[in-house]
Order: sequence, then C-alpha cells, then structure tokens
Amino acid sequence: MRAAAVVLAGGRSSRMGTAKAGLEWHGSTLLRHVTGVVARAVDGPVVVVRAPGQQLPALDPAVLVRDDPEEGRGPLQGLAVGLAVAADSAGTVFVCSTDLPFLHVAFVQAVLRRFGPEGPEVVLPFVHGYRQPMTAGYRTDLAPRITKLLDAGQLRPAQLFKECDVLRVEEAELLADPQLARVDPRLDSVVNVNEPAEYRAARDRPAPEIVVERFGVLANRGGERGPRRVRAATLGAAAEQVGLAFDGHVLAAINGDQIRGDGLVPLVAGDTVAFISADAGG
Repeated sequence: MRAAAVVLAGGRSSRMGTAKAGLEWHGSTLLRHVTGVVARAVDGPVVVVRAPGQQLPALDPAVLVRDDPEEGRGPLQGLAVGLAVAADSAGTVFVCSTDLPFLHVAFVQAVLRRFGPEGPEVVLPFVHGYRQPMTAGYRTDLAPRITKLLDAGQLRPAQLFKECDVLRVEEAELLADPQLARVDPRLDSVVNVNEPAEYRAARDRPAPEIVVERFGVLANRGGERGPRRVRAATLGAAAEQVGLAFDGHVLAAINGDQIRGDGLVPLVAGDTVAFISADAGG
C-alpha cells in the first residue's frame, strides 16, 4: 500500500515566541528537516498543512503546501486537509508535527508497516507514557469522518479514536524492530520541543553519527581514504566533513538509495552516505 506523509506546520507558538517551523536546525530549519526525514521514509507525496497566512521557510520543491481553512480548530482540522490531499495518491499516511527534531526514518517506517490490507484505520504509538497522535499512521479515507467531527464541534483526536479501528502500539512492540532498536533505542523520534529551553537542549545535542564513503575521483580527496565516521545532519555538512564541496559537481546516495544533489537533505543516525562525482566517468 502506497504511503504519504502529512506534516502540520502549526503557527506561532506562544511559548516559543515564534513559529517552530522556522527554527534553525543544523544549518537548515526544523520544518525542512522534518519534511526531509518523512520524504525519505514514504513512497508518496509529503504534504505540509500551514495556518492561514503562515509564512514557511524554504522547502523541497516536491513538497505540497496546503492551507488550513480555519484557525483555532486544532490538529484535526489540519489532519483532515492533509488526508484529503494525500488520498489522491496514497492509502495511508504518517502524520506528524513540525517540532520533532529527532524523528527517524526507521520510526516512520515501523509505524507504517503496521497497516495491513484489512486494517487498522489508525496506528497509534504509545511511547514515554503517552499516546502519540502526532507521530502516528492514518488511513486517508478517514478524511470525511474527521470533517463530520469538526462540523459537530468535536475538535480533539480522542473523539476520532473512539469512532475508528485503532491499533495501539507499545514501546516494546516498536523496539522489536531491530533496525529501529539500533538507531533510536530511546524512541527520541516522538520528543518534541515546546519551550525555548527544550529547543536549546535539543540543538546542543551532537549531529547524528553517520558513515561517509567516497568513490571514483573523489576517493583521494579530503585526506583519509576509506569509510569515515562523522557527525552531520545534512548531506552538505557530511560532504564538508570529508573535504568535499557539495556544489553540483558531487552527488550522493544515502544507504544505496537514489542519487541526490540537495545539500539540505537530512541525515539520521546509522546512515551511510556515498559521494560520487557528477562528471562523466566519475
């Protein structure tokens, strides 16, 4: 079943004093980072739902941006918009907020794998003592049902969960996935930042540890040959760590995946990045 992603950009946060979407994150922004992570995890589109009139930081051109038609109706309103857009091309979506700096590709995929051909309608992680509706999976055909709830003045996700087939997934069940257990053993994927102190603490953490390899004419650049372990949150930062300029003459593959040339593509713990020359014969 094809899967998409919906990211709720939110608006201005009273506790932060600014919109979280534009917060700096290792040379990028929090929204660019989160949308890039979920884009790596799904085979369908990424949809960002923003507040009316909200200005967003620069995003990958492939990201679809839609407006929440009405403020003050909570995350269900944005969820309804995002599911309706994604329904054109996907049967399920991973839904998250923009304030998840440690969201991992493996977590997104672990949630989406819980969907089967007959159900459930919602995959709801229960992590760190709380259910996590903003790092959960939803079927796109829930959009009309959510709209009915909103029209009836029911604005809380709990109302939706009462009316559909919900699969609650405990921490231990998530960590039974060996890949997720290896790269995110504390399930930091669900950790959000609501206060300036939380954001500063998150930003002070080191960038993810990854492995970098260079091939062809690039193998002799940057000194040390062979695979290298570095800390980098983006492709551009990884290239810089090994003495390369990610300037259009160099391309990269993450974990053997498709070739990428955007230096702001986010990296997560456990990634292996292979740099190759974009020139013929490189």
